[in-house]
Amino acid sequence: MGSGEESFDLESDEVPLSSSHGTSKMETLHYEAPHNHIASPRAFLSTRLLRKMRQISLLRSIYIVLIRAKINVLLPFGPLAILLHHVTGKHAWVFFFSLMGIIPLAERLGYATEQLSFYTGATVGGLLNATFGNATEMIISIYALKNDMIRVVKQSLLGSILSNMLLVLGCAFFCGGIIHHKKVQVFNKASAIVNSGLLLMAVMGLLFPAVLHFTRTEVHFGKSELALSRFSSCIMLVAYASYLFFQLKSERSPYSSIDEEGENNAEDSNEEEAPEITHWEAIGWLAMLTIWISVLSGYLVDAIEGASVSLNMPVAFISVILLPIVGNAAEHASAIMFAMKDKLDISLGVAIGSSTQISMFVIPFCVVVGWIMGKSMDLNFQLFETATLFITVLVVAFMLQEGTSNYFKGLMLILCYLIVAASFFVHNDQSTDKL
Repeated sequence: MGSGEESFDLESDEVPLSSSHGTSKMETLHYEAPHNHIASPRAFLSTRLLRKMRQISLLRSIYIVLIRAKINVLLPFGPLAILLHHVTGKHAWVFFFSLMGIIPLAERLGYATEQLSFYTGATVGGLLNATFGNATEMIISIYALKNDMIRVVKQSLLGSILSNMLLVLGCAFFCGGIIHHKKVQVFNKASAIVNSGLLLMAVMGLLFPAVLHFTRTEVHFGKSELALSRFSSCIMLVAYASYLFFQLKSERSPYSSIDEEGENNAEDSNEEEAPEITHWEAIGWLAMLTIWISVLSGYLVDAIEGASVSLNMPVAFISVILLPIVGNAAEHASAIMFAMKDKLDISLGVAIGSSTQISMFVIPFCVVVGWIMGKSMDLNFQLFETATLFITVLVVAFMLQEGTSNYFKGLMLILCYLIVAASFFVHNDQSTDKL
């Protein structure tokens, strides 16, 4: 009888709850004893299985984030930079190794953000990309701001805009045009016009403090320029917030593709793309990568002036050309990849969208942070830098007005970037004493 009851209990775990034939409390207790006796090994096995699965998931996450990508061969340069800083103190090597160590971290930060956006949806995913897309530049800028290197902050952010608009977009157009040379690649002209307008607004915000300073027409010399910069920064932040609201809440997204074939293939692409890590793993990697970038950024900023002397290279060239190339490594790779897949709207969103974000959000944000920290961070980028930005925005706006791209347009943008790089290499910055 006992064995029959035990076998009956194994077949149905819900005997005490589901029985409706007037079973007594004694019978219920009678069946609970063997049930509990058998369930405990099950619970033990399920707990061990869960632990095994978590360990496997963690190892798989480490492999995907830190090992699988080929760019991760540069990860050891980060610890080597810290070691060289404490052992040798040679600024040139510390700067170079820090620069190389930040490149894979910036790329992996973009990957973790992309993975997290699978779980958050398009709206929150767009905000996440807006937040972490330029996290490297923001971290480097805040460290430089703490060290009173205001010119490095301005020039590195300016360099990020120039790099995205000329080098990143130019390489995307060039590679996409080479791969798809038999047809004309098209993109959404409306989004390009909106971003061009925001970039011109940013140029206006940077131009007036510079003109006010160099024409000596300030009401209170040295104070009016700073007050105007802080007021303009607040206005630019409001404008960027309004742009985000318009982009995320409007019925038709400004970044939606005009290509009907892209709409037909949207479902297929969604089926192919799936998250590779869990949302908690993505959040954890975002936190760890941001902390590690912050650590390396501190060593990088400390080594800039020493590297400039050792390499006989102007600080302006290092700030405008070298630092932004590192910070834009993730955008550079993704923009080229999407252009080669004939998804130019996404490439434009990465390159021009990132430039818009830096000019309308990161630069005003640094002015406000400097205001809080008691630093005289303003929007006066000097006439040479402001003129360079203004001409760059005009060139790119003319390139985008037709809504088409080819490899020749990409080549022209790359050549323009080489001219800008050469100009900053021979540029004698008169404000180096403010570093």
